[in-house]
Amino acid sequence: MLAYVFWHRPDGDEIAAYEARLTGFHAALAEHPPAGFAGSAALRVQEAPWLPGDGPAYEDWYAVETWEALGGLNEAAVRGARAQPHDAVAASARAGAGGVYRLIDGPAELAATRTSWLFKPAGADRDAFHAQLAGPGRSLWMRQMLLGPAPEYAVRSGAPVVLPYEARAIPATPL
Repeated sequence: MLAYVFWHRPDGDEIAAYEARLTGFHAALAEHPPAGFAGSAALRVQEAPWLPGDGPAYEDWYAVETWEALGGLNEAAVRGARAQPHDAVAASARAGAGGVYRLIDGPAELAATRTSWLFKPAGADRDAFHAQLAGPGRSLWMRQMLLGPAPEYAVRSGAPVVLPYEARAIPATPL
């Protein structure tokens, strides 16, 4: 399982209208899913430190089954019944950054209300590091492609978690 994660801010837009357009796009994806699409979630996050500017920030998770499906999602997002909802929210977005993450452990819970972002310490054994981050009620995602400055790992959960490494926990609210 892969997830394209996209962080964005509205361009001076009225927040309720921006959120309505954003949820409209996610609804269009759910109603007309491209091949290999496994779901999506839009979240309002308390902060997005890797995005320029200030103001409200959003984090979208788009799950797909394969790399091929990721390419299909990229093409399908701007075509057919998804085109107008995509273009409506994209036209009012200001700053944006993204990354591709692979699910390492746990369920692919896209609407988790808390994500702890962190980097693997230099020299740490990858398998041991993964084992220390895994646990019940959480999913572990590892960055596969750098499309922006977000950290290498994301531990997602519905509640705060204690991790054995320094991490930046960012609460979110599903839209």
